[in-house]
Amino acid sequence: MQAQDAIALPGVDFIKTILALLVEDKDQLVVEAKTDELGILITVRVSERDMGKLIGKSGQTIKSIRTLLRVIGGMSNQRVNLKVVEPQLAAV
Repeated sequence: MQAQDAIALPGVDFIKTILALLVEDKDQLVVEAKTDELGILITVRVSERDMGKLIGKSGQTIKSIRTLLRVIGGMSNQRVNLKVVEPQLAAV
């Protein structure tokens, strides 16, 4: 796997902009991107309370974001995938 400058990868600026507008805990928003033989993988971490907003009712929000990323990737002839990492639950 090869890590690249996330700004140069298609879809990264888009996902940062969309998620910055969607989430409330902007300080806990983490967007990482890397490229490998399968294409571009964008990994997203949000706070626990923002996870519901990101996924949306019946998963429609995240599905729509992934569809738009697929379109962006298609314009640059690259496959773009989005992975959402579950927030770490506080140990009780």
